[in-house]
Amino acid sequence: MQFYKNGFRGGNPDIKPAAPNRRNRGINEPLPEKVDVLIAGTGPAGLCLAAQLSQFPEIETMIIERMPSNIIKGKADGINTRTMEMFQAFGFADQVKRETYWVNQTAFWMPDPANPERIKRVGRVQDVADDSSEMPHILINQARMHQLFLDVMKNSPSRLEPDYGWEVVNVTVDPTTEDYPVTVTLKDATGINWWATRTVRANYVVGCDGAHSAVRKSIGGQLHGDAAHQGWGVMDILANTDFPDIRQKCLISSAKEGNVLILPREGGYIFRMYVELDKLAPDEKIAQRKLNQDDIIAAANRIIKPYSIDVKEVVWWSIYEIGHSITDRFDDVPEGEDRNPRVFTAGDACHTHSPKAGQGMNVSMQDTFNLGWKLVHVLQGRADASLLRTYSRERLTEAKRLVETDHKWARVMSAPTTEAERNGTEEPRIIRQFKENLEFTGGNAVKYDQSQITGAGTHEALASKLEIGRRFHSAPVVRVADAKQMQLGHVAEADARWRIYAFAGKADGSDAGSAIHKLADWLETNPSSPVVKHTRKGEDIDAVIDFRAVFQQTFDQLAYENLPSLLKPKTGKLGLQDHEKTFCVDHKGLGDIYDMRGIDRDRGCMVVVRPDQYVAHVLPLDGFAELSSFFAGILR
Repeated sequence: MQFYKNGFRGGNPDIKPAAPNRRNRGINEPLPEKVDVLIAGTGPAGLCLAAQLSQFPEIETMIIERMPSNIIKGKADGINTRTMEMFQAFGFADQVKRETYWVNQTAFWMPDPANPERIKRVGRVQDVADDSSEMPHILINQARMHQLFLDVMKNSPSRLEPDYGWEVVNVTVDPTTEDYPVTVTLKDATGINWWATRTVRANYVVGCDGAHSAVRKSIGGQLHGDAAHQGWGVMDILANTDFPDIRQKCLISSAKEGNVLILPREGGYIFRMYVELDKLAPDEKIAQRKLNQDDIIAAANRIIKPYSIDVKEVVWWSIYEIGHSITDRFDDVPEGEDRNPRVFTAGDACHTHSPKAGQGMNVSMQDTFNLGWKLVHVLQGRADASLLRTYSRERLTEAKRLVETDHKWARVMSAPTTEAERNGTEEPRIIRQFKENLEFTGGNAVKYDQSQITGAGTHEALASKLEIGRRFHSAPVVRVADAKQMQLGHVAEADARWRIYAFAGKADGSDAGSAIHKLADWLETNPSSPVVKHTRKGEDIDAVIDFRAVFQQTFDQLAYENLPSLLKPKTGKLGLQDHEKTFCVDHKGLGDIYDMRGIDRDRGCMVVVRPDQYVAHVLPLDGFAELSSFFAGILR
């Protein structure tokens, strides 16, 4: 984290200087008549988007929520490694790591062949594969995660906060105008304003308002899917038990009583149980069974025999049915119509599934992390509005993958065990499926297809383990200026900037005339350079494209004073020099980034990374024309 860029300020550096002319917020303050972006819903998807947009006070953002405040407990709790990488960009990954439960191992329990009425442990699997990510898989109260985003918003230049107590009634789009073409009708949800309605006009609306989304319904979207006709109970509890793996994630299958998923939670005492309940008839709803928390506890104790759970406090509980559904599009543009979208849906508003794969909250946030930087580019006039068409294309593909995988996983979990699985002659399907799913459940299976923002794989062999379209997989480096060991990917912030990581070839040092020097000089001065073409007058040279370099020598073998000026740029109103742009391989045993990510040692390469941390292109260090052409297809 860098601060004091524009002069010394005491206090908490996370609290950024407030932008002028912010609107007053509060229960008695009027709602704005016009906004650039209106976000409906303060769940994970809505808050992730609002936290991004809050960093740009010139973009008038409004986020509404029908509830009177943030939730306190319940709902989702799993954060995968890919989302943790995203949290790093928002600046609160370290806090999350300190507070949360880390899922290190998953234990599997099945009926004991010698006594099928009792369960026994049949295997353990490492939950996060080695070098799949530098981040852990963690479990956290969703309300706490919400608060971390709310803090980012409140500490931002725009001092953004939700407008609680308002819900969307209707959304209409006027395609004949560019002047705030979306009209949103809001209704007071608290009764304080006697169910009053207000209208707000917006340039863009994003519906993050859940499975019953009014935004989705307003644009003609429908959820299509099916139900597994299976009841499940979930509860967060404080309890004592003689079950030995209670502080490990456990998947437990009994012979006749169903399944339990145990998820230890933050703080060392609380844990969550997902408990399989009754099979439902095709036309039956779980509510008709009138089950309660005692039924969940009783079912759990039947499943985990010979062990038992003595519940001291039920923190939260719910009973639900498994269902899987998805919309046919994520925006307001009907099939066959050629125009740019104005209304979007994200999260549960456009895809629903069972909670046991731990993906819902993660995929919801990744939806809006994908959308946020695109809205910033368009609203700042840096990109044509056609860029927004890529949101539905990219995220619909991933939502389909999510629903299909989760559909399969839910059925594997609910399927009875076979004799071969119970007697140990065959690895249980649930373990096989769990291993197959590890990349997916970590959030690392996402791969965006070639498009205007994801280049062709012509030069992909130069960085063979950084696949174009997949997330930039960080690795250890040492920062040259201060010899600090760190992760290269951690330089990226949720700031809508592109990154170019230039990896030097073996013979390339910090001296003038090297390939890195030639690239940096071209980027800084040539009229064809995307840095020159797309950086506006008066902006810092890295305002849009953040250039960094990695060398193969150790930090003490590089002449820092000879580095190109683009790697030591002067930025901010004081023109202070940035010393954090140059890195070298880690020489203290954590790993060599060239080996770990398949970087060509002889030739080096450029890796272009999108603002949402996905690899957009791999090019040779002298691929000036291709680099210029790529950015010309995106930025103005």
